[in-house]
Amino acid sequence: MSERLEKDSLGEKTIPSDAYWGIHTKRALENFSISCLKVNPSLIKAMATVKKTCALTNQELGCLPLEKSKAIMMACDEIIDGKLSDQFPLDALQGGAGTSTNMNVNEVIANRAIEILGGQKGNYGLVHPIEDVNLNQSTNDVYPTALKVACISMLRVLAAEIARLQGAFQKKEKEFAEIVKIGRTELQEAVPMTLGQEFSAFAEAIGRDRWRTFKCEERLRVVNLGGTAIGTGISAPKSYIFGVIEKLREITGMGLMRGENLVDATANADSFVEISGILKAHAVNLIKISNDLRLLNLLGEIKLPAVQVGSSIMAGKINPVILESVIQSGYKVIANDALVTEAAAKGSLQINEFLPLLAHAILESLDILTAINGIFANHVDGIKADEQKCLDYLNKSPQIITAFLPYIGYDKAADLLKEFQSSGKDNLRAFLNEKLGVEAVDKVLSIERLISLGYKDRKSIS
Repeated sequence: MSERLEKDSLGEKTIPSDAYWGIHTKRALENFSISCLKVNPSLIKAMATVKKTCALTNQELGCLPLEKSKAIMMACDEIIDGKLSDQFPLDALQGGAGTSTNMNVNEVIANRAIEILGGQKGNYGLVHPIEDVNLNQSTNDVYPTALKVACISMLRVLAAEIARLQGAFQKKEKEFAEIVKIGRTELQEAVPMTLGQEFSAFAEAIGRDRWRTFKCEERLRVVNLGGTAIGTGISAPKSYIFGVIEKLREITGMGLMRGENLVDATANADSFVEISGILKAHAVNLIKISNDLRLLNLLGEIKLPAVQVGSSIMAGKINPVILESVIQSGYKVIANDALVTEAAAKGSLQINEFLPLLAHAILESLDILTAINGIFANHVDGIKADEQKCLDYLNKSPQIITAFLPYIGYDKAADLLKEFQSSGKDNLRAFLNEKLGVEAVDKVLSIERLISLGYKDRKSIS
């Protein structure tokens, strides 16, 4: 394989001649061969979007020749479109606050722009990774800005998937609206309700997640692009600092704004912690709901879609594997939230050195949640109710006597329950039919009375 020789301030390195990355990427590959985790593609695309914005701004201000800026922007567009994806090989767990990723992107853009201009890769006299692609920039303003752009874009996709899951639960809420069942608290039978009401609680919880996810992008709209190294804007023209955000807003279509205090915006990463907390809250709801559905499936009140054979030895066994995957995904998001929290807290003085870990964790959570919400929504669509099983549990439960308290009083209800328990019978509703009359029992346990908030008349069942 043919190679080219590149130089930096530390010396020389040979680079594969067909590689778009250069010596800075080569050193990072050698230094950070740690895991199988790669830099998230969404961050790479967002970095290219920021680089395109900077090139356009520099060109309009006369800092970058038109021909060169066009070639840079064409290279950026290719990366945004998903091309050259194999040219970003770096490990996500890298030191240097994201400098390696920034330089990887700079080198790929520069070498592709060189090709567009008719040159050979490595001929940085045509387009230089630092002097041209990184002009008036620093890793410390480009990287966090790109991370916020990536997060906003992914949050919008996630919000749409959460909305789909909410809709799936709302559909089941209506479908199960007239199925009466026994409620449960502390894994014990409680008082009557409808299966529709149970699913309405799922829909409401996911609805809150949808709203929080939709709104939280506001926390990310303040960016520090133009602040360069530590937020003072050193080495960048004032016209560039004020103009680059306007261009980024136009190119992304996002309501981005320059931070009033760029030193703060460069040093602190608490906005990512807030977003990660919202993702964690959604994960908690997904876990809780999935576990509830597993229990309802175990009880036989609902039937989950059969999606695969459940055992290599037990014939006919079908397991709730989709719900198990939802729960595991939720745990991963919770773990990632801890990483985001720790990484944000460990930043020192004017920058956060641990943004690569933070970026990987929060973007991975967004990827996971987006995927699992779609899978979960499809699964919920296939859930069926076993109305007879719900009625069987309801009719046999001693706790349905609670529904009669407003009409017959506590003492009489206790006496009836005691008599039932000593009778050897196992169907309390049938027993109450004998004692109180079928019509009266049907009214107390009717859909209308069970779903109404409170009772109307304490004196009479009728």
